[in-house]
Amino acid sequence: MTLNPADPKFVAQLHQVLPATAFREAAPHYLEEPRGRWKGQAGVVVAPSTVEEVAAVISAASEARVGVVPYGGGTGLVGGQVLSEGPAPVLLSLEKMRAIRGIYPEENVMVVEAGAILSDIHDAAEKAGRLFPLTIAAKGSARIGGNLATNAGGVNVLRYGNARDLCLGLEAVMPYGEIWHGLKRLRKDNTGYDLKNLLIGSEGTLGVITAASLKLYPRPTGEGTALMVVDSPESALRLLAMARDHLGEAVSAFELMHRMGLSFLAETLPELRQPFEDPPEWFVLIDVGLARGLDPATALETLFADGFGAGMVSDGMIAQSEAQRHAFWEVRERIPEGNRRVGSISSHDISIPMGAVPEFIRRGDEAIASLGDFRINCFGHLGDGNLHYNVFPQKGRSRDDHLESRDAIKRVVHDLVHELGGSVSAEHGIGRLKVDDLERYADPVKMSAMRAIKDALDPKRIMNPGAVLRMPPD
Repeated sequence: MTLNPADPKFVAQLHQVLPATAFREAAPHYLEEPRGRWKGQAGVVVAPSTVEEVAAVISAASEARVGVVPYGGGTGLVGGQVLSEGPAPVLLSLEKMRAIRGIYPEENVMVVEAGAILSDIHDAAEKAGRLFPLTIAAKGSARIGGNLATNAGGVNVLRYGNARDLCLGLEAVMPYGEIWHGLKRLRKDNTGYDLKNLLIGSEGTLGVITAASLKLYPRPTGEGTALMVVDSPESALRLLAMARDHLGEAVSAFELMHRMGLSFLAETLPELRQPFEDPPEWFVLIDVGLARGLDPATALETLFADGFGAGMVSDGMIAQSEAQRHAFWEVRERIPEGNRRVGSISSHDISIPMGAVPEFIRRGDEAIASLGDFRINCFGHLGDGNLHYNVFPQKGRSRDDHLESRDAIKRVVHDLVHELGGSVSAEHGIGRLKVDDLERYADPVKMSAMRAIKDALDPKRIMNPGAVLRMPPD
C-alpha cells in the first residue's frame, strides 16, 4: 500500500490552502526523539493555527495519498513522532494551537487546544482555584494533544487515572479531512460508540486531536509528602494497602524507588541533594492530598508509626515545608535524567498486576543476571503496577559495548511480563519501537479488530504510517 512523498508539487498545493506563516523549516528538533534511536524525515513541516487549517492539510494529504506525522512536544519515548523510512511525510505540528478556550470552575472543566503545554494547563487551572492532575517529567514541553494521543500516565494515576480518565470530549480531524465536533463538557453521553476513547491512545493513527475538554478537580487544601524506607517490594505493597486503608483516595502517588536510582543521580548529577546519607535498598515516596481541616503531616506520621509497628517501614522522613516536598519530588522526577546520562542498554515501560510485582522483580533480576553483568534500575508507579525496569552497563562501560545483548534482554523481560499477565507498554505507547512487541504479545482477536478499525477509518493509511500497526505490504 504505497504512499507518495510530500514533494514540491504537493507542497505547492499546501501553499494554496495555508497561509505562509503555517510553514516551518525542518529544524533538527522536529526530526529527533529523546532517546536518539531514530532520525526522522519530512517533506514539509506545517504548523496550522486553526482546526480548519489542520483539516485542509489532512484533506490535501488524503487526496494525494501522502503520510501525515502529527507532532506535539516531541517528548515521546517510542518513536511515534518520527518517521525515518519510506516516502517523506507531512510533519504536522500543533505548536501554534495553544489557546485555552474556556475554564468552567463550577463544572470542573477546562477546554484547551492540543498544542497547549502541560505546565501551562497546570498554571491556568491553579489560577482558577482548580487542579489538573496529569503530570509527567516532561510537563514543561509536552503538549496535551500528545498526552492524549498516547494516553499518558504519570505519577497521579493512582488517584486520578490516566489521560483517558481526565478527558470529557475531543475535537479532531479525521483521515479524510472531516472535523469531528466532539468537544463536549458532559459527564454522561451514551450515544453510540465512544469515538473519544478510540482516538485517545491511538497515537495519531486514526485522526489528529486538535482540542480537548479536560476534567479539573478541587485543589487539596493540605498536601504532604514522605519518603519511607522499606525492606522489599513486598513490604512496599503492604504499606500501600495500609496507606489506602488509612487515607482512601487521598493517596495521590505511591512511588517505588531503588538504591540504583540514587547511585545514578550521584554519578551524573552530583549537585542534586540526596535525601539519605546511606541510601537504602528500597524506599517509597508517598504523596497525599487532604480536604480542609485535615493535617497531612499527622496522617503521614500515623502511617509511618503503624507501618513501623507492623515491620513494613524501618526509617523515613516527612516533608516539613513546600521546599522540602519539592526536593523529595525532584529526586523522583530526575531519575529518568540520570538514566539517560548513564545510557541504558534496554529500557522497559511495563505494567504488572500489583500482587505479582515482587515476583517480577525477583525473577527479572535473576534472568538479567543470567545474561551478563549488568546494573538494573527498577522504579515506578507502584500504586498502578507500572514499573520502569531499565538495564544498564556496569560503571566504566557504555551501552554501545552491549548492543548485541539488547534484544535478548528485552525478550526475557517482556516474556516474563506476558507470563505474569502484564503489558509491555504501560504508559509510553507503542509508537514504532514496540510494533514487533505488540504483534508478539497482543491477543490475536484484538489485533484483528485494530486492523479492521484502521482500515475502516484510514483506508489510505496516511495517518502516522507505521506507528502502532505495521504498514501492510504493497
